[in-house]
Amino acid sequence: MSEFGGAARNAAGRAQEAVGEAAGDARTRAEGLYNQAAGEAQQQIVRLGDVIKEQPTVSVLIALGIGYLLGRLTR
Repeated sequence: MSEFGGAARNAAGRAQEAVGEAAGDARTRAEGLYNQAAGEAQQQIVRLGDVIKEQPTVSVLIALGIGYLLGRLTR
């Protein structure tokens, strides 16, 4: 997965949405919106991975804290 791939999917989704809107095709427009969201999510996953690589100790501590809170809430 790459940030470029996410950006490309996002751009393709925008184009697909525009085509669907111009043609009055709701399905094509919806697929375009889906591809935009998927591309944005892909970019965010790559960015999160970069942050984890840059600050592994902080990332582990945050994960432990979230796990602890979820454990306390589900008892």
